[in-house]
Formats: sequence, C-alpha cells, structure tokens
Amino acid sequence: MLQFKLVLLGDSSVGKSSIVHRFVKDTFDELRESTIGAAFLSQTIRIKDDGEDVVIKFEIWDTAGQERYKSLAPMYYRNANAALVVYDVTQPDSLKKAQMWVQELQNKVGDDDLVIYLVGNKIDLVADDQDKRQVDVEDGEAYAKEQKLLFKEVSAKTGDGIKDIFQEIGEQLYSTKKDELKSKQQKQRNHSASSNTVDIQAQRPSTNDSTGCCT
Repeated sequence: MLQFKLVLLGDSSVGKSSIVHRFVKDTFDELRESTIGAAFLSQTIRIKDDGEDVVIKFEIWDTAGQERYKSLAPMYYRNANAALVVYDVTQPDSLKKAQMWVQELQNKVGDDDLVIYLVGNKIDLVADDQDKRQVDVEDGEAYAKEQKLLFKEVSAKTGDGIKDIFQEIGEQLYSTKKDELKSKQQKQRNHSASSNTVDIQAQRPSTNDSTGCCT
C-alpha cells in the first residue's frame, strides 16, 4: 500500500468538506457546519499497473476556509503530495480566491512534486438554471491549462465527478513515483538476495584438516 498526503484548500462554503465526505463516506449533508481548523479523513483507491492492483491510501486534510483560520493552512499543506483547490461555480469571486491558493502553494510548496487539482463545485445548482452560473467552465479550464493544473467541475451533492478526481490524482502520483518505487523495491530484493547467498568459499575444507582425503 502506498500512502499520499492530500489537502483541500479554498474559500469558506465552496463545499470542500462535502467533496471529502462524498468520496470517503458517499454521503451528502445539506446542513453541514463549517470546518473549524481542519478535519482528517482517509480513504483508499485501487489503480491498475500492468494488470496488477495497486492500493493507494489518501491521508486527507480538509482545511477551514474562514479567513481567521488561513494562517493555519501551511501546517496542513506542508509536505503534501496533492492538493484540491476548490471554488464554487455560483460565486463570482470564488475562482479568484482559488487562484490565490494556487499561487500560495506554488510559492511555498513548489509544483515539481505536488499535484494540484482545480475543482469547480456545485454544478448541480446550474444544471437546470444556467443563470446561476457565475464562473464559466472555460475560465476554469483556461487557468488550469495556463498553470498546468488538473481541472474538473463536480457536484458533491450528486457525486458527479468526485471519484474521478481522486482516481486521477492517484494515477498521476503513482506515475510520477513509479520509477522511484520500483528502484527501491529492486534494491530491497537485491539486498534480500545477497543476505541469503551461501558463501561457497567458507564451506571448502581446510588444507590443514587432518581428516582430509589426501593425508
């Protein structure tokens, strides 16, 4: 089993906790209270590699979006392998605030080893009434492409797209770590093999042994 740390960032009420609970527990609560500080959950997924199952465990930190908790965020995104930066497609300033989180991650964590996924939530609210949409999907796509982020619009309420996000993150993390992991596994196998090698030289009879055949 491989373990990866994942953090959720975004403004208050964009649905970060709802996304996590839909993924972990497959539930949705209309009256979910705002997160205080941060909440921790975990969940596993399976991906395929050459026909074999690889189990990946996500250790998930769901951070609070309120301004008064923003100073605590670095405690949770430090050493993260992946980040979901979430915005609300029905709130006009939501994407701009998400972009600020992306910039902070890029500046303080770097994006060489960090998978950042930009997520537009609450598409269920605009499915039947496009007038409620305040952030065009093209705007999210364009920003994600510019910053080389993964991108998807989802609905935590209906579950649409939620599992796809975490599956894609798991596959990308495994892809980037695959060579490193296989190298470590090969070294472990080589070490194990060398530990079990029989020393033929040590088993040869001594020439000074009086019981030898040629005395």
